[in-house]
Amino acid sequence: MTLSPAGRVARSTPRPHSGTAGPARRRTLLRTSDGVPIDAVYESGAAAHESDGIARTGPTGPSARPAFVVAHGFTGDADRPHVRRVAGVLASYGAVVTFSFRGHGASGGRSTVGDREVRDLAAAVAWARELGHRRVATVGFSMGGSVVLRQAALYDRDSGLRPDAVVSVSAPARWYYRGTAPMRRLHWLVTRPGGRLVSRYGLRTRVHHRGWDPVPLSPVGAAARIAPTPLLVVHGEQDAYFPVDHPRMLAAAAGDHGELWLEPAMGHAEHAATDALLRRIGDWAAARAGRSG
Repeated sequence: MTLSPAGRVARSTPRPHSGTAGPARRRTLLRTSDGVPIDAVYESGAAAHESDGIARTGPTGPSARPAFVVAHGFTGDADRPHVRRVAGVLASYGAVVTFSFRGHGASGGRSTVGDREVRDLAAAVAWARELGHRRVATVGFSMGGSVVLRQAALYDRDSGLRPDAVVSVSAPARWYYRGTAPMRRLHWLVTRPGGRLVSRYGLRTRVHHRGWDPVPLSPVGAAARIAPTPLLVVHGEQDAYFPVDHPRMLAAAAGDHGELWLEPAMGHAEHAATDALLRRIGDWAAARAGRSG
């Protein structure tokens, strides 16, 4: 995939938020560098603790608080309860941007299952920067976990689109893994016409009918290219999709700039991440992304 200079700018079209929207919350359609509209939500976050010493202004002004950009897993979207729960916990540590990947929710386009989704994430990171956040951390789950790795590797610091910290939860290390029953079912969903119909009408996820050409940079290849950006790899030892050799490969590829948390009782992705784990992730990301300018 070639990343064009147009990827440096996220164009947004404001639209009403469904439900009650206060001044600290806004919803918009971002435009990716390849023209796909992406449904995105910004929340300025809860007031910081008095002891943290952070100076801040309103949600649209320059802010020393970090912004968390949350990248959901396959079949998720910005309005799913498990995504909203993640956003709610992280809002205690900074602003939060959630969005729906292409082919998901109210976003346009069709899912490429981790390839062109880096453009969606780049648009969301650009929006956080435009809103005044000098420090941005990306937090991705499952498919989103692979996307945050690849996005950080593919965009350089000068673009303003590389995050300041990356958290990858329940991500694969390599493509085409079929070693577990859930992954064999997922491959059927995305590679077979009948599976794509089930995905579209049963799971509300529109999958592109074309396969990858060329095959995108693998997550483990991306992890090796993220330094010096700090990387946290989180994985459950009870993950039914990807066994623990996947996170170990990612952490090894990241070297000294990577950190690995293996969670003994955890399963897969957002549903399995407890509030306590999300708070630990929030602490880690806020510290690594920077609490001050």
